[in-house]
Amino acid sequence: MSAQFPWLTTITLLPLAASLLIPVIPDKQGKTVRWYALAVGLIDFALIVYAFWQNYDFQNAGFQMVESYSWIPQLGLNWSLSVDGISMPLVVLAGLVTTLSMLASWKVTHKPRLFYFLMLAMYSAQIGVFCAQDILLFFLMWELELVPVYILISIWGGPKRLYAATKFILYTAIGSIFILVAALAMAFYGGNVTFDMHELGLKNYSLSFELFVYAGLLLAYGVKLPVFPLHTWLPDAHGEASAPVSMILAGVLLKMGGYALIRMNMEMLPNAHVYFAPLLAVLGVVNIVYGSLVSFGQRNLKRRLAYSSISHMGFVLLGIASYTELGLSGAVLQMLSHGLIAAALFYLAGVAYDRTHTLSLDEMGGLAKYMPTTFALFTAGSMASLALPGMSGFVSELAVFLGFATSDSYSDTFKVVVVLLSAVGLILTPIYLLSMLREMFYGKEKGEVKSAGLILDAKPREVFITACLLLPIIGIGLYPKLLTETYDVKTVEVASRARTVVSTLAQQPLDLFSQVSAAPKLPTAPTRELLGVVK
Repeated sequence: MSAQFPWLTTITLLPLAASLLIPVIPDKQGKTVRWYALAVGLIDFALIVYAFWQNYDFQNAGFQMVESYSWIPQLGLNWSLSVDGISMPLVVLAGLVTTLSMLASWKVTHKPRLFYFLMLAMYSAQIGVFCAQDILLFFLMWELELVPVYILISIWGGPKRLYAATKFILYTAIGSIFILVAALAMAFYGGNVTFDMHELGLKNYSLSFELFVYAGLLLAYGVKLPVFPLHTWLPDAHGEASAPVSMILAGVLLKMGGYALIRMNMEMLPNAHVYFAPLLAVLGVVNIVYGSLVSFGQRNLKRRLAYSSISHMGFVLLGIASYTELGLSGAVLQMLSHGLIAAALFYLAGVAYDRTHTLSLDEMGGLAKYMPTTFALFTAGSMASLALPGMSGFVSELAVFLGFATSDSYSDTFKVVVVLLSAVGLILTPIYLLSMLREMFYGKEKGEVKSAGLILDAKPREVFITACLLLPIIGIGLYPKLLTETYDVKTVEVASRARTVVSTLAQQPLDLFSQVSAAPKLPTAPTRELLGVVK
């Protein structure tokens, strides 16, 4: 029964189906609706955990729990879902963060029906993106996720919410055009027309075609990740979004860009990846250093955290570009780790705003006296973000560093420059995070804090939400194998396949290949073990 039961379809569609009942639920001031939405979120998360626990084989690198149904045969569109080592942990992350964000939105009184309807619809879309095996279905889920975020920012956001929401939808919608064009081009290439992502990955594309498609997809996913200079929508969106929306935005939505880069660009277009990998490494370094430097200049708490997210996503690009099992494993771990850390920090920023009614660091100060629990939690989250040993961020960033440094796919000079510049960004991170803590929690009370006098500390609900995010962060930091075992087999396979392509191209006297100065050469480095990240 369990093997044949459509687990992934159930997990994907349950929140969306449940959201359709919200208009008919008898409700007073949103109290019933919020309990209903939370119950749906918890049930779906429980189903996710149970389904993977019972049916997912950690030692299998292929696609598992495959479900495929003909949906619109005239278009060749199938409802096709499956998971592997890269998508499965991200589905669990999406379930956890979204469920906690609904618990975090307990005080929403303005249009609660619409708010929770959108949250549940977004829940479905997120899981659909990670599970979709039909490229058209992937595109539909990608688009479905954009609409709720736009409405959630534009209605429940801050004073400049309309500007931020419009900027978000313009950037992401224009990026989505490239996904659709690339998907159709790949589907119609050659003799057989197919939208199945596995079959698309097996097609024998010409090099020039791959390069054009790769470039288009990189633009689309670069907006979502985000990659400099396509990042400017993120600080605006975070600066205006409410805390629950920021949790999902930073915790899950940014990870879609990293996931899609591995799934499509690296797996399906391996020949083009050889030429673009050096560019990804350079963009990763720019993200790390630029994000760290700009964070210093931000006086808005959430904008500072947003630029911190941009910096941390640079490590994902470095890992994808590394051509090593360790580097790619570090990239996946960084996505999962940062998802938890960013969700915790943005939620705590919302807790601080709820008490002080300001996000300006100039108007904060002396909060540690009134909010000791919040201070402790905020400090723990910041320590995780600055990659303190014993936290998940340390393992992921170290894995990326070592993976790139031990890669034989680049010249020593290129590797030294990349690692040194990335290290600069790594040094800057604790400086801007610790200065943020100092300005918020130490010194004399200022502005709103001074006039408010007694400020209530974090309540049990708020402590519980943060603890649910911090405990996995510490657990993974102390014992990384807890998480890396879920995807190691897959990352090893993807990295090995990518290096095979490099070796093949390196032996071919192609003019295009010889013209790319930083193009990877034939790798010879053995696989290394780090804290159980790669077995």
